[in-house]
Amino acid sequence: MSDDRAVEGATEAFVACRNLLFTVAYEMLGSAADAEDVLQETWLRWVEVDLAQVRDQRAYLVRITTRQALNRLRTMARRKESYVGPWLPEPLLTSPDVAQDVELAESVSMAVMLVLETLSPTERAVFVLREVFDVGYEEIARAVDKSQASVRQIAHRARRHVDARRPRTVVSPSQRQAALESFLRALEGEDLQGLLDVLAPEVVYLSDGGGVKHAAPRPIVGASKVARLMVGGLAKSPIPITFGPIVVNGAPGLVIYLNGELDSIVAAHIDEDDRITGLYVVRNPEKLSHIGSEIPLTRR
Repeated sequence: MSDDRAVEGATEAFVACRNLLFTVAYEMLGSAADAEDVLQETWLRWVEVDLAQVRDQRAYLVRITTRQALNRLRTMARRKESYVGPWLPEPLLTSPDVAQDVELAESVSMAVMLVLETLSPTERAVFVLREVFDVGYEEIARAVDKSQASVRQIAHRARRHVDARRPRTVVSPSQRQAALESFLRALEGEDLQGLLDVLAPEVVYLSDGGGVKHAAPRPIVGASKVARLMVGGLAKSPIPITFGPIVVNGAPGLVIYLNGELDSIVAAHIDEDDRITGLYVVRNPEKLSHIGSEIPLTRR
């Protein structure tokens, strides 16, 4: 096979698997920007592979991506140790199709992504490959350089860990949409009672400014505290604040513009009573750079 034909074949296979590879990397890393870097590293290694020796191109690409993501995940762990304030995953703009796929939507939700942060790098890789993408134990073992027996034990341990911490219920896309619409109406009207009606009593508010933008230094818990924080912030703001709907991390969310400039992305977790139990506000400009390339940066 000529070099041009080899590169063409490698390109076709990579493009066909790109969405899968990106999602694997994102769920392992919690960062779209880092996931894109991993895909670049994967491509550079993939194009050097003799495709005639590859039996399953998809599995081989997933293996390369997993190994590169593991290397980056260990580096990111050191960055997070010195991170200012709560760390949230980088918000990921997702299509309405993803929101309709309940299992995939849950796997990329902010709530589950935060649970994945509590796993070790290898546990996270094994969990994502096995539980989200149903990769076989033999292939996972190759990807993480462990025996199949070890991978089975890691998968069991990771599954038990995640199940003990992940949200207990999964609601329909229509329920999530209705709750976010009520939340949006209350925000736009600075309606304290309206917020109290849509927020669960035990709601947790997390905001991530990365030490660059103002954010709550620790979680805020309780509907009254969260509602008063949000209404108070709107009332005191000397410049206009506007909101827009967005589908982020597999569920309806909000984009917030401050004086017409992109300021924040808000993701939410909804319970079976159609109430918001978690609000995740990302303000760190670095974490908004990827999503900012896909939505309007300004709103007039």
